[in-house]
Amino acid sequence: MELKEEVGKKLKERRTELGMTQREVAAAIGIAQPMYQRFEKGVYECSFSQLAALCRLFDISADYLLGLTDY
Repeated sequence: MELKEEVGKKLKERRTELGMTQREVAAAIGIAQPMYQRFEKGVYECSFSQLAALCRLFDISADYLLGLTDY
């Protein structure tokens, strides 16, 4: 599996765990919902600032999202 797809899978899992919609996540990090949807699908890569915002919002580490740690 490609890294973008792995990150997208983890984003979706965490968003679902938190009971958030894609629209809510997108609004929280200041992007449009279709762009966030593409992150989850592994079509687009997020920027460093978007990655940081997602980590803060989801209370996870970038290392976890990038597959460097298991938590």
